[in-house]
Amino acid sequence: MDGVPRVPEQRRPGSPAEPENTTALRFGVLGPVRAWRGDEPLATGSPQQRALLAALLLREGRTATAAELIDALWGEEPPSQALAAVRTYASRLRKILDPGVLVSESGGYAVRGLADGTLDLTAAQDLAAEAEKARTTGDLCHARDVLRRALALWDGEVLAGVPGPYAEAQRVRLEEWRLQLLETCLDMDLEQGCHAEAVSELTALTAAHPLRERLRELLMLALYRSGRQAEALAVYADTRRLLADELGVDPRPGLQELQQRILRADPGLAEPSAPAAETAPAPVRPAQLPATVPDFTGRASFVRELSDVLSSASGDGATAGRVMAVSALAGIGGVGKTTLAVHVAHLARAAFPDGQLYVDLQGAGARAAEPETVLGSFLRALGTADSAIPDSLEERAALYRSVLDGRRVLVLLDNARDAAQVRPLLPGADGCAALVTSRVRMLDLAGAHLVDLDVMSPDEALALFTRIVGEERVASEREAALDVAGACGFLPLAIRIAASRLAARRTWTVSVLAAKLADERRRLDELQAGDLAVKATFELGYGQLEPAQARAFRLLGLADGPDISVAAAAAVLDLPVEDTEELLESLVDTSLLESAAPGRYRFHDLVRLYARACAERDEHPPSERGAALSRLLDFYLATAAGVYAIERPGDRLVDGLEPTEYPGLTFTDGSAALDWLYSEAAPLLACVRQSVGTSRLRRAVDLLWAAKDLTESGANSHQYETTARAMCDATGAAEDPRAEGRARTTLTNVLLVSGRIQQAAEQAERAMTLAESVRDATAVSWVANDRGLISLHQGRYADGRAFLEQAIEGYRAADNRAGEALSLCNLSRAHLGMGNIAKAVTIAHRGLTAQLDIGRTMRLANGHFTLGIALTKADRHSDALHQFSEALRIFEDHRQRLWQGTTNFRIAEVHLAARRPAQSARHAEQALALGCIGGDRMRGHVLTLLGRSLSGLGQVDRATACWREALNLFQQCGAPQAEEVRALLSPATAA
Repeated sequence: MDGVPRVPEQRRPGSPAEPENTTALRFGVLGPVRAWRGDEPLATGSPQQRALLAALLLREGRTATAAELIDALWGEEPPSQALAAVRTYASRLRKILDPGVLVSESGGYAVRGLADGTLDLTAAQDLAAEAEKARTTGDLCHARDVLRRALALWDGEVLAGVPGPYAEAQRVRLEEWRLQLLETCLDMDLEQGCHAEAVSELTALTAAHPLRERLRELLMLALYRSGRQAEALAVYADTRRLLADELGVDPRPGLQELQQRILRADPGLAEPSAPAAETAPAPVRPAQLPATVPDFTGRASFVRELSDVLSSASGDGATAGRVMAVSALAGIGGVGKTTLAVHVAHLARAAFPDGQLYVDLQGAGARAAEPETVLGSFLRALGTADSAIPDSLEERAALYRSVLDGRRVLVLLDNARDAAQVRPLLPGADGCAALVTSRVRMLDLAGAHLVDLDVMSPDEALALFTRIVGEERVASEREAALDVAGACGFLPLAIRIAASRLAARRTWTVSVLAAKLADERRRLDELQAGDLAVKATFELGYGQLEPAQARAFRLLGLADGPDISVAAAAAVLDLPVEDTEELLESLVDTSLLESAAPGRYRFHDLVRLYARACAERDEHPPSERGAALSRLLDFYLATAAGVYAIERPGDRLVDGLEPTEYPGLTFTDGSAALDWLYSEAAPLLACVRQSVGTSRLRRAVDLLWAAKDLTESGANSHQYETTARAMCDATGAAEDPRAEGRARTTLTNVLLVSGRIQQAAEQAERAMTLAESVRDATAVSWVANDRGLISLHQGRYADGRAFLEQAIEGYRAADNRAGEALSLCNLSRAHLGMGNIAKAVTIAHRGLTAQLDIGRTMRLANGHFTLGIALTKADRHSDALHQFSEALRIFEDHRQRLWQGTTNFRIAEVHLAARRPAQSARHAEQALALGCIGGDRMRGHVLTLLGRSLSGLGQVDRATACWREALNLFQQCGAPQAEEVRALLSPATAA
């Protein structure tokens, strides 16, 4: 649809100057007919009186004769006293409204002198006009926002409760306009890549307006772009059948053409159609290149070589715009690969007007950046909404290439591990280019222009040294300066460090610095190969540190995480936070440490290795290394336990954790506590893994347990699972049954959340045996609760009841009120499975009451959620929806995305049970978009429910597509629900 639709048959005549006393009046017709003075509602009288007011308001200042008003209110059969009634209504309205607003004129009436925006309809028209203007100029984001504001002005049925033929005609007109605005808004959603968000709304709209083909067309496109091709084609089949049955016609040509394009997998459907040049939306233009160094020196031949390659894609050479150029720079660490690449990229910026992307791939470290994570970051930088970013690497790479198609973007991939890491990140589009830096030559990167970067020549090294130190200090000591460059191995990073230190010390001469570097005791053996050559440059900076700085450098390098906060660093160093921050900033000044973000710091990967080597060599006593990591683990465990306690007051789990000597942070605000947990996830889990094979193993396992929200929220699930498995192996090897039982308890939780029930059952059984063998009452209760949940998933409700009653008994013995309340809620579900619905409702009420007694925390959401399930089974649909709504609000506040999705699934169940398939389908779509506790198994349940909802709406083909996908998921995970889905499919299969 071109442009934003205007309200049909409306004109906006000018109005006379408005009296001052009318500015506070407001009127509403996009819902019940209402009037306000300021925020105070005014009584607008009987339905006929409201009909008169509506008729005058909708004429927007034009006079309505008495005959017109009578016809508007009563049509062809007015009462005998109709004229008198109109005069009475007008008189009453004058008393309500400000003087001069309702005027008599030429035997009729008019509403005059209203300020702009006084009537909600005119406000909606103004917003729609603003949206049309924004869309015309290419500002789709603003157009969508404004249009959503216009649509928000509708408040139910237009002119609700107002009688008369005029009101009925206006209702039809304004409802048609609202739908046109909705279609336009959804069309812009798809243009902006918000496919997943649009599917839910379009599903509900097509159910409410089944014969509206434009909505069906948008739904097909949204489903196709979401990777749901079978459902998109099923929508067309449902539409064709419906139109034939209801109207005896075929779908319009545009819908038929879309079906054919989907069948052909037309590449043009994979991204929004390119609008005309004058209305094209302005794409997001990333500018992520790091700053180039102002004293860049030498490398002239490399700069020319790389610039020539980039010109092949930039439009400046003979092959302008016809290729995607890739250059890969290789060399040892510290040789200046990044500096050269950034410098060349800045020189080429003008040739890539659509932006520049940058990422440090951390390829030299133990854990290189995952390509799917990088693609997610790139897509967001290019303007793609989070909800439109798919999960898999292949889908993200395909979307990335689609977004870049037609753009001229330069991508700088710094510090790559290998060609396999780089390939998904290459644009693939004509006119784009990529610069890659790595420590290895990428011989297997097809089509890449390979550049081996060696050390600087003596002249280049001297020039760089001179630019940093200053000509006046070097001119008289040229030989000494050459000695400095030689001692640095002509490595740019080493030269920069040495020159910067000299520049900061005005009392030193170049000869003093050269003499220091000549002392081999102060630097590594330069005859070493590979990375040791890089370490030689770091020796210079380290040797010039003050003792406190050197200790901080050594100890901070021991931590495995990708970065470290000031508070965590203070724990490592056993210093106050203020002193720690001062030390870290001084290390940043020496270039031995980087400031990743305010309050966070990181080492370059090679500098970290060097720092550890220094710690092994210089830290005395050697036990201080282990003590530093022990303090860091204590800090994380104490803080995570505090976060857990805030989120779950009354839960005694924290009392059963290993004691800590070093304190953690304390929080009074739950939101700040969660911010800390999620921001520290990567370094926290790294600290757990780093404890393998040490005496810190038990504390590390308990830290993993206290941080269980990292997997239940859907954040960091993969890292958490990897860490849990590593701890299971480590504790087993250490023959520590207490620690191993707890480690397997954390792994059980991960497997439950992801829906791998059989694996969870195996881990839970082993965890129980271990916990019971050492009488670990805390773990026994937790595992009993998990085994109860596993039994419920497997349909073994009596076993589930027994496990949950065991958990309740254990929690009561430990005075763990929160744990008891949780298991009570789960016990309710066991009774539901056994058909004891009344008892299930009673137990769920007990669980919720217990949660309320503890306080309004995240666990309270579980209480509402479980009671909602029980009430659903009891056919108390309204009460169930209330409970689920409360649960959903709490899960949203606590950022539990997977639980939000699961709650939407349960809400969809209620709506379907109440025979409201349209609402059910909408919430099921939201569950699919958010994800659910239970992984692919739960996704199968959601798709089964969505299919039932769509079937209830007559969309049989799309329902069948959902059931087929659900069957495939159930078969993959061995779920018994596969038989149920086969039964649903059997009529369709037979047909």
